[in-house]
Amino acid sequence: MASSPARHDVAGRTHGATTPGVDRAGQVETRGIDCVPDAERHGSPRELFALWAAPNVSYLSFVVGATLVLIGLPLGEALAVIVAGNLCWLLTGFIAISGPASGTTGSVVSRAIYGVLGNKAVVALTGWLISALYLALNWSAASVAGIGLAGRIGLPDSAALDTVVICLIAGGTVLVAIYGHATIVRLYAALTVLLVLVFLVVSVLVVLRADWSYAPAEPLTGLGHAVALATGFTLVASAPLSYANSPDLARYLPRDTGRTAVTLWTAAGAFLPSVLFTGVGALAATTLDMSDPQGALESVMPGWFVPVFVIGVVLNTMANNGMTAYSAGLSLQSIGVRLPRVAAVLVVGAIGTAMTLFAILVFDFLTAVNAMMELVVIVTGPSMAVYATDVVLRRGRYDGAALHDQSRTGPYWYRGGVNWAGVLATVVGAAAAALCASSTFWAGPVSAGLSGLNLAVPVGVFGSSLLYWTLSRILGTLPSTAAAARD
Repeated sequence: MASSPARHDVAGRTHGATTPGVDRAGQVETRGIDCVPDAERHGSPRELFALWAAPNVSYLSFVVGATLVLIGLPLGEALAVIVAGNLCWLLTGFIAISGPASGTTGSVVSRAIYGVLGNKAVVALTGWLISALYLALNWSAASVAGIGLAGRIGLPDSAALDTVVICLIAGGTVLVAIYGHATIVRLYAALTVLLVLVFLVVSVLVVLRADWSYAPAEPLTGLGHAVALATGFTLVASAPLSYANSPDLARYLPRDTGRTAVTLWTAAGAFLPSVLFTGVGALAATTLDMSDPQGALESVMPGWFVPVFVIGVVLNTMANNGMTAYSAGLSLQSIGVRLPRVAAVLVVGAIGTAMTLFAILVFDFLTAVNAMMELVVIVTGPSMAVYATDVVLRRGRYDGAALHDQSRTGPYWYRGGVNWAGVLATVVGAAAAALCASSTFWAGPVSAGLSGLNLAVPVGVFGSSLLYWTLSRILGTLPSTAAAARD
């Protein structure tokens, strides 16, 4: 007897399917934002290492590391800033513990922070719009590399070729996101090994030519030195502070999985390759002209290896965007869009592809988006800090079933559907960070008064965390009367 077709509700639940909630490599994941039952939990926190390593064995790391030297930092200080900024991956790892605790996604867990209605607005910005912008930027970078590789093998330069390359890269990425969690776990383990081998070859070639005693011809002093250090730290920290989707990738782990293990395996997977390859980028800038990073790196490679490196760059970008598209589709569901998970991913992918086509074919659009992304830490820093503070307040305990109760009598309706402690802490923290931010696009009045000293990360992160803690007590929204009581 043939099985009946599956039906999906707004939460992405599957009804009438023969294998509800299947999470098996090579099969399309059917579960959306609904809770993963204990009977379907599986895996080990060790698998989180490769999940986070594959997206962070990145060409962008070389570029960021080189930038630290180009802005005037001595090599030793650049390496110290790289380590310090990447310690923010501990925040990404820490909030991941809410995944196994609740069995649902970060974009649903945040209902505890912002309220049922307040969460829709916050997730629409931090979990969906910013994700779409990252998709476009990363696909743009990969497409430029792919288009260059197509030129190397003799294909004629044309808008049609550019479009085909973009669509192939975007299509492959979206396919990964559609197959979902179990496929990503299996695929990223193999990708991590492959990408590390490719990038280690590049690293060895760079290190052999590096000047380990490098110091800038005109050392920075005083406030100018502080500005360079703060700018470099913000640049490095902006990556880990933008990944609030770590619970999405940990939610299938058993409920009793060790919290320390989840935190450290997640953080280590991103921290180690980020520190290593960003450090190599800084070393490259001691002897190579990294104002053109791709050309500079290719100049130290044998000709036969250049295509291998370009393919590695494309695969890394697809790994990064595969994770992003997967979470963005879940975020789309959590704000109330009535689509099953696969359809939500396709919508996100289509929007990201359209933005990428504009970014490649319309230069001014890409310039505007790049300028906007320089300031993304103003939003992501406070939202990440508030999330981490909530995990501390709740001692890592979240009731997945209660989080899906969106009724006016539910524990996360708060006042009018909004938890003002979370909303105000995030908004005020972002506003304070904006006042203290400095980039090529924007200089806040506080930063401008300090000759461009960028304090957006410490002000946004610590300020919003302290404010959330304080307002939660003043407004009486502490979790002891809500989810914690159910655990």
